[in-house]
Amino acid sequence: MVDTIAKRPGHKRSANISLSPDVYDGAKRLGINLSQTCDRLLRQVIRDEEARRWSADNAAFIDAYNKVSEAEGLPLDHWRSF
Repeated sequence: MVDTIAKRPGHKRSANISLSPDVYDGAKRLGINLSQTCDRLLRQVIRDEEARRWSADNAAFIDAYNKVSEAEGLPLDHWRSF
């Protein structure tokens, strides 16, 4: 039941995090919402890490494709008008 509730739009899970005192105090002083900021920044970190892992997982294919493209040209090159 917890998993289906957590997947509902707008639902969030609680998490305990530790911050340096100066970071915590500065955020509070400036009225920065810690939950929203952490959520937004972690989403970006997750996207970046997923992209990095995809590139690493597919590096051999990308390298092989690039070598074929360099040797033979792009498949539809002769149709290109620019």
